[in-house]
Amino acid sequence: MVFHLDKCIGCHTCSIACKNVWTDRRGAEYMWWNNVETKPGTGYPTKWEDQDKYQGGWKLNGSGGLDIRSTSKTKIVPNIFHNPHMPGMDDYYEPWTYDYQNLFNAPEGSDQPTAEPISMIDGEKIDVQSGPNWDDDLGGSPIYAENDPNLDGLTEQQRLQLSSVERLVFFYLPRICNHCLNPCCVASCPSGALYKRGEDGIVLIDQQKCRAWRSCVAACPYKKTYFNWFTGKSEKCILCFPRLETGQAPACFHSCVGRIRYLGVLLYDAERLEAVAKLPDDELVEGHRSLILDPHDPEVISEALENGVSEAVIESAQNSPVYRFVKEWRIALPPHIEYRTLPMLFYVPPMSPVQASRSEDTITHSSDNLFHDIDESRVPMKFLASLFGAGHEGVVRYALAKQKAVRWHRRAETVGDVDRETADRMLREADCSREEADAIYRLTSLCTFEDRFVIPPMHREQAIEMMKEPHEHREEAGFGFVGGPRRGL
Repeated sequence: MVFHLDKCIGCHTCSIACKNVWTDRRGAEYMWWNNVETKPGTGYPTKWEDQDKYQGGWKLNGSGGLDIRSTSKTKIVPNIFHNPHMPGMDDYYEPWTYDYQNLFNAPEGSDQPTAEPISMIDGEKIDVQSGPNWDDDLGGSPIYAENDPNLDGLTEQQRLQLSSVERLVFFYLPRICNHCLNPCCVASCPSGALYKRGEDGIVLIDQQKCRAWRSCVAACPYKKTYFNWFTGKSEKCILCFPRLETGQAPACFHSCVGRIRYLGVLLYDAERLEAVAKLPDDELVEGHRSLILDPHDPEVISEALENGVSEAVIESAQNSPVYRFVKEWRIALPPHIEYRTLPMLFYVPPMSPVQASRSEDTITHSSDNLFHDIDESRVPMKFLASLFGAGHEGVVRYALAKQKAVRWHRRAETVGDVDRETADRMLREADCSREEADAIYRLTSLCTFEDRFVIPPMHREQAIEMMKEPHEHREEAGFGFVGGPRRGL
């Protein structure tokens, strides 16, 4: 999956589509499998990125192996009664509705009756203090934006650069389950209820096996697994797999107004997952990218066919928009790769306006000022690197430089007020050709529904047959995950 953040308008249509389809029921009122956050901001649940607080994801141990931060064999039983790293209702929010009867049936009086908020959990009146996107568009920024964990390490000037009234800037960050290659939620479950489907990589929870350990909630560093207090089962985004199996895009993808979402097939080398997850932070992004295999390579095609991958899936991988953004153009980056779950949701980082503090006498009206330098953006490079580069600014700068070069190129092509020679120089400096720039422009701006969502037939019958095969054979085929028993399909 790829989310193009330069196109997100923060309309929350995706969140409402998901809410209406999957979590509009008792026990799931507080769940938002898809939510859109304003950055800088603390997000949902509050400060989910602060792993000193939540202890999510993986960590490297002293012997060079991987350990789950939130739990271990010795912590499982004690954590049933008290898990200090589990988000509480206050970290999410207490869902509410309104007492409309008071509004409709209030006796005649001198005051206008109101519909008072009441809790959707116990039905009592509540004083609403927070919500799933309480800091939308920097609402309450002294409380929320200033406490964004990604601001750690920024200078005071850079912090002011983000929050000063005259330079106010923000961008939107839509989030769903990343359906990771090395999912910490799967490895943490004592009951084996979570698994990653071999036929399409979607991470699911078997409701029959779930025993309410809630280890998955604490282990997921993105906090995209939730506990249903009514059913006593954990739940999460299922990437609308019933829709995918019939060739339809997931609800949040289909409803996206800004057309920021792309979905496609990636073939990857499962044998290298553990080695890549153990890389140093500054090598994780490129290591993750190196896992993705070239679907046009005859050797990859041969190996895929031997492992039961259908020709239709291979063809979809060859036409995948995600492959182009992530592997070919290298402008889409994983969120917080330092958590070492190897997410399969990638973001194209947003361009942002130039600083408003630039003095008028430094601004000319030449073509050189049509698009500002990326290091002059009001969102500091260090902030974006914390989100998408494990603190490594180089990969973010590469993605933004290529996007800027594409803008210059298209301006030269369509308007003509930009010097062609300068545009070509910028393309060369951004490691981009004219042909690649046009391809990025087309898939970003002129793409059709079929261009954005390349969904192969799921071949459920074939998947069922693969499940019947001996467990050892499925292990050889590479179905499994790092850090826990290999459960295959």
